[in-house]
Amino acid sequence: EQPLPERGSPLAAPPPVPGAAAEPPRAQPPGRDQDFYCVKWISWKGERTPVITQSENGPCPLLAIINILLLQWKASGLGGCSGEASSGCSQVKLPPQKEVITAEELMAHLGNCILATQPRDTSEGLQLNFQQNINDTMTVLPKLSTGLDVNVRFTGVSDFEYTPECIVFDLLNIPLYHGWLVDPQSPEQVQAVGKLSYNQLVEKIITCKQASDSSLVSEGLVAEQFLESTASQLTFHGLCELTARAREGELGVFFRNNHFSTMIKHKGHLYLLVTDQGFLQEPGVVWESLHSVDGDSCFCDTDFHLSHAPGKEGAPAAPPDHRLQQRQVDQDYMVALSLQQGQDPPSVLSDLELARQLQHEEYQQHHPHPHPHPAPPQLLPAQAGARPAGERRQRQRPDLDCTLL
Repeated sequence: EQPLPERGSPLAAPPPVPGAAAEPPRAQPPGRDQDFYCVKWISWKGERTPVITQSENGPCPLLAIINILLLQWKASGLGGCSGEASSGCSQVKLPPQKEVITAEELMAHLGNCILATQPRDTSEGLQLNFQQNINDTMTVLPKLSTGLDVNVRFTGVSDFEYTPECIVFDLLNIPLYHGWLVDPQSPEQVQAVGKLSYNQLVEKIITCKQASDSSLVSEGLVAEQFLESTASQLTFHGLCELTARAREGELGVFFRNNHFSTMIKHKGHLYLLVTDQGFLQEPGVVWESLHSVDGDSCFCDTDFHLSHAPGKEGAPAAPPDHRLQQRQVDQDYMVALSLQQGQDPPSVLSDLELARQLQHEEYQQHHPHPHPHPAPPQLLPAQAGARPAGERRQRQRPDLDCTLL
């Protein structure tokens, strides 16, 4: 007797008629009641590589992990599974003509990768522990399509309160980061926040504000002020620690404001994978720089060269000076690092000064003979003193959308 399929299953079909040949179930096309996501194909490490994009309410934990596995397979040829598990993981690859994929397909790819992993240590005790981790991971796997219970600690970029959902990242050896750290140069905040997680700190604030001890009340106010002043969930100290902690070329997941993003470190800078479906037809928009705590960012192509969106009414905008913009990114990061370390910020050149400096260097490169060059004109007082050193610049780029996704 054939068991009846589950009600509501996308593969549900009427039971076979006795004596008739039973046809295999056919997957139904994506509908309103079934999540599906567009596939963006990019050139990554010299090969055509898929990236899963999402709409506003997409399951970002699942997509962040899947995109790492896709990019790691092309980069390392090992399928993206290592660490506690051996590198003999099944390959996470999509057919070259794939344009749309469902959440069920993504879960199947991820589940196959997890089940194919093997522990490096073959001792009996570790084998049992590894198998238990596999079972726990498969249990929490469905949560990836809706959201994970992640609770940060403010002491380190890899510090999270342990939850069963974290097993997924540990098993796949995918680092999970955040940048919401308390500044060690603020002893009052360090004392008030301590090693508490976010949930514990909220409970402490409520308790302290109701206490009769004035010192506890004050400590609760300091903790509350910390949460309010770092509502972006990224601090200068956290950004510096994140840049120092991430390894060059490492792919990881960055958690901020209940959103999970695929992150990579390239030549000392951090970038987030652009998965917004609105950029599906923009091959030059692949990465977004992460060098500021206030959302000032730039889009880059697959080779991490600064790019720009098409101009208005379809007319191509003037190509930006990539060297100028890259130096601006570097200057912003150096200023943030100096301020975090309590040092005087380095002298910040204006955009005009940077452009003139680059023009002068290019002229010297093409004219190596020692001919005298006229000195660049002096800046007017209004230009030279347009802003104090160390103040963040607001660069207007009409051809570049610099809003965090």
